[in-house]
Amino acid sequence: MEMKRLLVSFVLLWLATVAAAAPFAILKSLGRGHRMKSLYEFEDGSGFVADLEVIQHTDTYGPDVGALRIIARYNADEQMHVHITDSSSSRWEVPRDLLPRPSALETSLQAQSSPQRQLQLSYTAEPFGFAVTRIATGETLFNSTPPAHPSEEAAFNSMVFKEQYLEISTQLPRNNSLFGIGESTRPDGLRLTRGRTYTLWATDMAAYTVDVDLYGAYPFYMDVREGGATHGVLLLNSNGMDIYVGQDLLTYRVIGGVLDFYFFAGPTPLAVIDQYTKLVGRPAPMPYWSLGFHQCRWGYDNIDDLKDVVESYKKANIPLDTIWNDIDYMEACKDFTLDPIRYDEKKVRNFVKELHANGQQYVLILDPGISVAYKDYITLERGLKENIFLKNEFGNNYLAQVWPGPVYFPDFLHPKADSWWTTEVRDFFNKVPFDGLWIDMNEASNFCSGNQCSFTPESLTVFANKSDSSNNECVLQCVEGASRFDDPPYKIDHVGKYSSIGDKTIAMTVKHWNGVLEYDAHNLYGLSESIVTQKALTTVTQKRPFVLSRSTFVGSGAHTAHWTGDNKATWEDLKYSVASIINSGMFGVPMVGADICGFAGNTTEELCSRWMQMGAFYPFSRNHNAIGTIPQEPYIWESVAESSRKALGLRYRLLPHLYTLMFEAARSGAPIARALFFSFPEDHNTLAIDHQFLLGSSVMVSPVVAPGHTTVDAYFPKGTWYNLFDFTKITSTGEKHTLAAPADTINVHVHEGQILPMQESRLTSAEVKSTPFTLIVAFGESSYATASGKLFVDNGVDQEMEVRDGSSTFVQYFAERSSYAGSLVGRVISGDYALAQGLVLQNIKLLGVSHSPNFVTVNNNRISSPKHLNYDKKPSCLEISGLNVTVGRDFEINWHADGLRLASQ
Repeated sequence: MEMKRLLVSFVLLWLATVAAAAPFAILKSLGRGHRMKSLYEFEDGSGFVADLEVIQHTDTYGPDVGALRIIARYNADEQMHVHITDSSSSRWEVPRDLLPRPSALETSLQAQSSPQRQLQLSYTAEPFGFAVTRIATGETLFNSTPPAHPSEEAAFNSMVFKEQYLEISTQLPRNNSLFGIGESTRPDGLRLTRGRTYTLWATDMAAYTVDVDLYGAYPFYMDVREGGATHGVLLLNSNGMDIYVGQDLLTYRVIGGVLDFYFFAGPTPLAVIDQYTKLVGRPAPMPYWSLGFHQCRWGYDNIDDLKDVVESYKKANIPLDTIWNDIDYMEACKDFTLDPIRYDEKKVRNFVKELHANGQQYVLILDPGISVAYKDYITLERGLKENIFLKNEFGNNYLAQVWPGPVYFPDFLHPKADSWWTTEVRDFFNKVPFDGLWIDMNEASNFCSGNQCSFTPESLTVFANKSDSSNNECVLQCVEGASRFDDPPYKIDHVGKYSSIGDKTIAMTVKHWNGVLEYDAHNLYGLSESIVTQKALTTVTQKRPFVLSRSTFVGSGAHTAHWTGDNKATWEDLKYSVASIINSGMFGVPMVGADICGFAGNTTEELCSRWMQMGAFYPFSRNHNAIGTIPQEPYIWESVAESSRKALGLRYRLLPHLYTLMFEAARSGAPIARALFFSFPEDHNTLAIDHQFLLGSSVMVSPVVAPGHTTVDAYFPKGTWYNLFDFTKITSTGEKHTLAAPADTINVHVHEGQILPMQESRLTSAEVKSTPFTLIVAFGESSYATASGKLFVDNGVDQEMEVRDGSSTFVQYFAERSSYAGSLVGRVISGDYALAQGLVLQNIKLLGVSHSPNFVTVNNNRISSPKHLNYDKKPSCLEISGLNVTVGRDFEINWHADGLRLASQ
């Protein structure tokens, strides 16, 4: 019946469209679009297939693809899929072995004639256009049908489909807010700016260069409407593209592939991310230790430098979980090698052994370029034997240049890449038992441009065992390409159109496995390397892998963490990092951070202090800077050390909360660091908050982002908020509050209704793991209030992170409070890991309790000793200590205040 109604609407819309087509067609510069020739409805009611033909051919940006096929299908109640491609020949699409998903002709049983369906598709016949509406409200979420009277000067073309140019637009209401489309550094903040073009092309461009395409590509956005209703739109296409966000329209201009749209109904921001990551891949669980603090520098000249850093952290009493090596450790910048003088293998192995004995970790960098300039380099020899390197248009290994000089790039789409890369990782791991791998320069970055390059032995002297920033000048002799792929008909706004798409990267005519062109697969290089590296680490270590990648794409979060790239030691970069981190979480990569204190340039004491405070609450928290800059480890300045001890002290106490958020991310895609509108979508003011963020649903971080400030104007959504350092409270109706922010202080608050599991701060996460738990229970100010929370614990290194007996424990907490009494219940949902480990709940802090209790019961046993009860009237806080309740068992705690007469007494 539904498809019959759809057919009726089609006929009516077709008649209306034909009548309006002629006058509107005069405005078109790229033709009059397409008309529908035939329609076939699926018998299960899940959608239809239709054939389209071009109404009028044009030569702008090349000839039209004459015959198209559209497949529109409901994948689930909350998801719709619209796929448009050439009906007569195959075109490039994102490979399913990189991003597994159903084909356009597959559907689930859930999608067949479901009464719970949330989205509805309608369409016009000539010129062809389609619209997606929300069934519950009738609101149009996406509409590619050209309006009868376009209000923008930018032409709203009918759909255009050419060999190297695709264009499609959707009408936008003016009262919505758009988020996403990345990756780029955005001075305007989190919300997408009307009148701006966002370009997607993976580029090794410093992150301090604003408003240009950077390392990753995400053609995904969320649309938040009045009242908070949210939906998501993904165009699954890896080709270069511009996305123009206008006042009344959003336009995609893509230089290849297909139009492969997925629409996610939401209707909340978290629901959108759940639906999106269900399609593209749930975020990979990260090892527990990775949530600790990390230290790196490009410029640790030898192994003694690393030892000094680790020892200095300990002396300064600043937490440190992981020490990192940039390319300094390599011999002549070659992957899987150690410099025999500066990083002697035996010394490095002994150092890593000491780290592990202290509960600390070691992570190494790898770049994809494999040096070809040195004899007896086993990694190169094995790669040549397996023939896994990218090929130029003449079938020869493609020559490029990065830090080691001339290199070949592995083709991570090659079926033998897995085994080759795993062999290299295993052999190196047997020398140095590292804990994670950092894959950099994988856009891929190339210091030269051209599709044919060569070198002479004389040109290599510049690379003689040198690893500094002066090595990035091209010394190869290269010939620039002149094909239609090197110079496509439509020029995307790549780095502001200052360079061609093949500049300083792999040439566009280079071929991957099975003839796939770099032109099509360019944005996938980082994703494909992440997949192979994650598999290699899993195989070699038999533990939960930790991979950090610079270049990412849709689905990367299922394999890797991410950092926001080469930022700069400026206050602007500190400020920009908030939007970059929130965006990464929205794209399905929740384990993300920015280089704390700045990568390029010299930081200052004040800047580094404030950045350590804010960076302490990035999901991935790492201090990192470039060679040639001043040292910026936090112990360098006592003021920064004090800020770090205070902020990281709270982070380490919050590790149970952060780890539980990682567990939630792996199950539902929920970002760890979130925009405020995720928890308060109905509060329109939160849509404009750019410099505060949430950890989970209720912990809000309000950093200082400008020099010389000792206060911060922070927006507080409605409710009661408690400072997590001193438990002072703010009751807000939805307004800004000026908070004291002395030099050593960052403001972190928890919202009412949250139960936070915490442990004691230590210098490593391994030490934290065995300390007693404290529950922070935040009540609101009403006469009756509730709160809830969760806790997930396991050993932190098993490959799987899931609720199951023996290897984990998952607990849910519920609390309620009336005027004079209250209760807190812990229920073990599954698993006896906590019980086996002897983990205990020692303390509870009940915030928002307005009366001192006269007695407390724990599992029906009365506590009357004053030393275990402490009530502070000023913050309305009741602390119950000395509980010694086993985390792995159910419990119930009740308290009763003076003024309440109990029948049992």
